Amino acid sequence: MNKNQVSGAVKDVAGKVQKEVGKLVGSNQQQAKGVSKQIAGKAEKAYGDAKEAVKDATRV
Repeated sequence: MNKNQVSGAVKDVAGKVQKEVGKLVGSNQQQAKGVSKQIAGKAEKAYGDAKEAVKDATRV
């Protein structure tokens, strides 16, 4: 696992929490920020996954 994978997973979870808190308090703005953070987290994790795949492929 590399730092992008870890950071992305953390952002994804934080976004989910922020979205749910936004729902609880009735804040569409917080829900939107949470969704945005989730998307950024998933993208960063995907980037980290790709880096790992390239690293693994070049070890052959």
